[in-house]
Amino acid sequence: MRITGYRTLTTVQEWGRPVGDANGVFADGVTAVPIVLVDTDEGITGVGLGPHTDLERIFAAIDGEDPRAVTTLYDRMLRQTFKAGHAGSVFGTIGALDTALWDIKAQAAGQPLWRLLGGRDRRVPAYASGLDIGLDDDALAAAYTVYARHGLRAAKLKGGLDIERDRHRLHVVREVLTEAGRGQRPGLMLDVNEAWTRKQAVRHVAELERTLDLVWIEEPVRRWDAEGLAVVGRGIRASVATGENLTGLEQYRPLIAAAAVDVVQMAAVWGVTHFLRVSALAHAYDLPVSPIGNHPVGLLHAATSVPNHMVSELQDLHPPVGITRDLHVEDGAFVLGDSPGLGVTVCEEEIGRYPRRSDVPTPDGPNVRPERAGRRLLAVADPAATPAGRYVTPLPGTPTHHNHDGLPSAVPH
Repeated sequence: MRITGYRTLTTVQEWGRPVGDANGVFADGVTAVPIVLVDTDEGITGVGLGPHTDLERIFAAIDGEDPRAVTTLYDRMLRQTFKAGHAGSVFGTIGALDTALWDIKAQAAGQPLWRLLGGRDRRVPAYASGLDIGLDDDALAAAYTVYARHGLRAAKLKGGLDIERDRHRLHVVREVLTEAGRGQRPGLMLDVNEAWTRKQAVRHVAELERTLDLVWIEEPVRRWDAEGLAVVGRGIRASVATGENLTGLEQYRPLIAAAAVDVVQMAAVWGVTHFLRVSALAHAYDLPVSPIGNHPVGLLHAATSVPNHMVSELQDLHPPVGITRDLHVEDGAFVLGDSPGLGVTVCEEEIGRYPRRSDVPTPDGPNVRPERAGRRLLAVADPAATPAGRYVTPLPGTPTHHNHDGLPSAVPH
């Protein structure tokens, strides 16, 4: 079997509500989903979800090769980008191709990928993650009520802009999940997407912990700040979770060596081989792993085969436009099917009929770090109450009240 070529598509995820984080919100609830299809001379096509950055140059490393040699082809792709580097979206392109190769290999073997990788249990524990910072209280409760109907009893909220608002929203979701669980205490996590300094992180989380028990705080400071993450971890009760934006084992080593991470995360877009290697590294230090992303199909299959998988992120319950998946969610877990490979089917005609969306970050979108991130003196106004879901920094003279940490906070209006 030989690799003969590739094709690219871009579909969309229709969330049906605003989605975003401390860095901004997609007010229309529609996000782009790039796809890479890898073809072979035996008619088997593999599917990978991820960027198309520098795709032609990276594909040259695997063109004409036997796709079943997945792990060595992964290293060939890394070497192909040696001079320019493989961070960021380039690493995502490698991950998309890598996932497509694993899909081909499992299809050729006539097995679902989870079985090929040595998994025994097709069930993968999940937690709810609504990308929910742009939702008001009613919409927030409604969203997590739907998750609860699928048996999810743990939730991760987006926050980091105002202590009182974060506390209130966490209590709203706790009530929803407690009621659904008939009194069982839910697991709660908060993701601030690198919005704080070290001192802000310790102060903010310690204040929340006066009335809440958090499982983890996610990306409290910058992704590469091993010392800062360790400082935060020593100053709070919750675990520190991070890693979704790290690319390559070399970026994880300093954090693990500094005891800066308690829950090791990997983004779905970085691919299956990356997940397996980071999981092995984390396992050597008795650390659990947790995949991140809205399309984690490849990592769900891989998660069944690693001993230190903790829980996987479940964002939208529906697949992107034109994509079907052989999996479902019940009793708080992803349940993988028996279709060979990833179990992902792409309808190119349906995707072709949908108006093309740009995946170029907008200045106020959540993929662009705000200019004042980590340097705000004032809390940011409630994003659910601002026009188009945009965040605004209060102007001089804005009426304020004081949070429990002593910092002034803008009064929503």
